[in-house]
Amino acid sequence: MSDKKASVLFVCVHNAGRSQMAAGYLQHLAGDRVEVLSAGTAPGNEVNPSAIAAMAEDGIDLSSATPKVLTDEAVQASDYVITMGCGDKCPFYPGKTYLDWVLDDPAGQGVQAVRPIRDKIRVLVEDLIAEIDAKK
Repeated sequence: MSDKKASVLFVCVHNAGRSQMAAGYLQHLAGDRVEVLSAGTAPGNEVNPSAIAAMAEDGIDLSSATPKVLTDEAVQASDYVITMGCGDKCPFYPGKTYLDWVLDDPAGQGVQAVRPIRDKIRVLVEDLIAEIDAKK
């Protein structure tokens, strides 16, 4: 049993949709029990406006979020590395828990198309929180 909080890094290509929504949910649902990071292998210029709108419908504000570049340091600092479509571009370090979430890319999609992706992400994040809590 450790008092250290679990650290979760969400990674997608542009860090503009899926990883931002996942980070938003984890921060919202787990609060300060978990350290939340997100990054992209080729970060975009801004978070997808449809992702921001879809999350706002669920009471989560991503309007100030910005895409960040994936660094080795971020991976090394994380207990969980959750990839969403970046495959082999993500660095691998032993001792980390790697999960690959297969999700449609919301890039270029309207809010209507982003809602089912958002809802799937919420379920995956809830399952992740249960797994993290079970290890405490």
